[in-house]
Amino acid sequence: MVTVLTIEIPDPCALLAETFGPGPAAALVSAPGRMNLIGEHIDYHGLPVLPIAIRRSVRVAFRARADSRIRAVSAGGYGIRDFAWTAELAPVAGGDWENYLRAAACAVGRKWGVGRGVDAAIVSDLPPAAGLSSSSALLVAVTLSLLRANGIAATFEELMEVLPEGEQFVGTRGGGMDHAASLASQAGCASLIEFEPLSVRPVPVPPNWAFLVAHSLTVAEKSGAARQQYNACRAAGTAALQRLGFSSYRQTFEEFATLKLTDAAERAAFLHVVSEAMRVRAAVAAMEQRDAGAFGSLLRASHASLRDRLHVSSVALDRLVEAAMASGALGARLTGAGFGGCAVVFCLRPDLPAVRRGLIQRYYAGLPEFDERMHLIHAEPGPGALQVD
Repeated sequence: MVTVLTIEIPDPCALLAETFGPGPAAALVSAPGRMNLIGEHIDYHGLPVLPIAIRRSVRVAFRARADSRIRAVSAGGYGIRDFAWTAELAPVAGGDWENYLRAAACAVGRKWGVGRGVDAAIVSDLPPAAGLSSSSALLVAVTLSLLRANGIAATFEELMEVLPEGEQFVGTRGGGMDHAASLASQAGCASLIEFEPLSVRPVPVPPNWAFLVAHSLTVAEKSGAARQQYNACRAAGTAALQRLGFSSYRQTFEEFATLKLTDAAERAAFLHVVSEAMRVRAAVAAMEQRDAGAFGSLLRASHASLRDRLHVSSVALDRLVEAAMASGALGARLTGAGFGGCAVVFCLRPDLPAVRRGLIQRYYAGLPEFDERMHLIHAEPGPGALQVD
């Protein structure tokens, strides 16, 4: 029996009424965070990835307004934001969570036009800035709220046309993995997400496999100081491709193409991208064949490439991965953009309690900020916002 720890969060409907007064019954939207099992820093190059949606989410209670104003409150001391939804919205100060509200409004406005605004209350049991895509879950949830307030039933494909570009409104040149996983994941499955063309294939997770999300207790704030480093990884990979004369990473051949790359950063980025893409394919095969040893080895190789080639790991993340392996995990690696945040820890389900205890003893002991409910999460593959559990 695996013990699942939960965290108390406010009732979004009660928070809505408390903040903006009584009114008609609120509608509810929930968008999960995601944990990327493997395929890091390659979705923005159009290459496949293998995430799961986790059973932690951003939840929005909202009421449609008669005008185009957007008012929102976020629990946890983030305060109230209030602005007019227009066709020419611009970002506010960097790092302000209002930018995700504005990004959602712009994403909807560009495709469907400016419509009725909302009063909204936002709650979450996702740790912020942890590499679990809390920001993309917020963008997805607010976008769906605005669409539903205006009676628009958008398809997955239509949402994927606008959501990655909406994220770039905040300043992060990412890809579409986070949004696709948050929208279209299926319970009990990982999602093999392809981008050229867009598709999501559920890959059942073997029932005796288990994953932990282990927080390094250091933040990975893509809208803050790490944004420049994150964008530099994408730029180096793109520059390497252009220098080799390719239009897509699907055309490349690692064994001879890298001989033409003399810039160290471009060469390292290229090697990471092509090797990580191959690891994704191998990980899907290992999952389908229930080969836990091979899957764990691929996670370890992914972390080494992210650490040594892209340099997006950190001392804390490396220590966390080492502690996981010393505690009996079969594999572990940073998950998300890096620079802090979380690691994914993989083990067999019977070993999960021992791995959890080992991580607490080897990594978290003596760290007063550690909260097991928020920082060491049993990551059961859950459904996306468009799926029914």
